[in-house]
Amino acid sequence: MKKKQIIGLVIAVVMFTMCGIASVLTNTFSQNFLAEKGLSFSMDAATGEKIEDTLPTEPYIAVVKVTGTIQEQTETGIFETSEGYQHNDTMEYIDSLIYDDNNSAILLYVDSPGGTVYESEELYNKLNEYKELTDRPIWTYMAHYAASGGYMISMASDYIYANKNTTTGSIGVIMSGYDLSGLYEKLGIRYVSITSGVNKDSSSLSDEQIAIYQSQINECYESFVQIVADGRNMTAEEVKALADGRTYTAHQALSYGLIDQISSFEDMQTEMSEYLDVWEYYEPVEPENIFASLFSQIKGIIPKSEAQILLETADNMESGVLMYYAK
Repeated sequence: MKKKQIIGLVIAVVMFTMCGIASVLTNTFSQNFLAEKGLSFSMDAATGEKIEDTLPTEPYIAVVKVTGTIQEQTETGIFETSEGYQHNDTMEYIDSLIYDDNNSAILLYVDSPGGTVYESEELYNKLNEYKELTDRPIWTYMAHYAASGGYMISMASDYIYANKNTTTGSIGVIMSGYDLSGLYEKLGIRYVSITSGVNKDSSSLSDEQIAIYQSQINECYESFVQIVADGRNMTAEEVKALADGRTYTAHQALSYGLIDQISSFEDMQTEMSEYLDVWEYYEPVEPENIFASLFSQIKGIIPKSEAQILLETADNMESGVLMYYAK
């Protein structure tokens, strides 16, 4: 075996050992932390992933947090940490609440500018499923943002509170992307595609192709309008008068009937607890991945190339994907 191969093997063994130690430490620290709160979870020692939550044994209000862009959940490895909204985890969490008799209600905490049409509507439907199967209430609190898809999911609520500085509304649909043809030409890159039909490739949009996508956007817009109309007991015409894509302040939203009350989060919790006579709140606690935290700090000091920045920017824009998103 060559010297380089031996060195590589040794490094791999050391890294694997460190991963195992980090997972054990993370599990131990997290278990101790949650034990103090009367909660627990089990975790896969190899992957560091949470396996099962133990929900409270007394009546409680479940906090469902939707923070960041609502989008498809991405897989993370041991060197990565989950950030922002996690779609699959949230859906599974709501499922667990449906079948838990100790759960009394959901407090939906929204701090999101929206996201993809698919995930936003799927979450909205899951919240409605919770209400239909349990006959328990959902109250929403809007933080910094509850716009577009973030506003849509709030339509499953019985009552909507917002902070006085909340930005909400933005009822509408967007599809966006970059035209990189000028950059390609400058770099000497020529894009070529062979298709079975003129509309198979939309990298250079014709008027006909724009009309096709506009029809899709219009369809999603009508769906959004109807969801708001159902959630706020308004007619579609009343919603459309407000649904030109603009955002609203909390006071504007209150005056138009888009929310029910302006309040601090603490006051909202007090009112909800008094109404339900339930004072315990539960929110899943994700164990900290120490290894991922260290790795992210190392990544943070490595400069990114211009190509990386362009790719990340394009990815964040969800190029070519229908979105309920406020820009």
